[in-house]
Amino acid sequence: VQLQASGGGWVQAGGSLRLSCAISGRTISSLYMYWIRQVPGKEREFVAAIRWFGDATYYGDSVKGRFTISRDNPKNMAYLQMNNLKPEDTAVYYCAADPGLVESSMASSPGNYAYYGQGTQVTVSS
Repeated sequence: VQLQASGGGWVQAGGSLRLSCAISGRTISSLYMYWIRQVPGKEREFVAAIRWFGDATYYGDSVKGRFTISRDNPKNMAYLQMNNLKPEDTAVYYCAADPGLVESSMASSPGNYAYYGQGTQVTVSS
């Protein structure tokens, strides 16, 4: 199983980006999908999660009201729409997947997920 995040880039504060996560090797309909981010030198931070059919979503406090996680099971894709971006959102963003819900307190460790992908850099300038 491989997860590949894409869609990162450079944006000015207040702008928007949409990240995509492509999954290959299995269907995602039985997986929670996650977005996690990491600033160099800091611990990974839980960003968002979405349940199997999108019927429940979860967000880190720092992104609530600005980011939206979504999924397209037939396409085996997950997304993160990021609006009103701030310089403190600058990080490498990773997508991950697991059959169950990984508690946010445990979200920082890649070993707690069944699958963990490559990241995409997001840079927000002030």
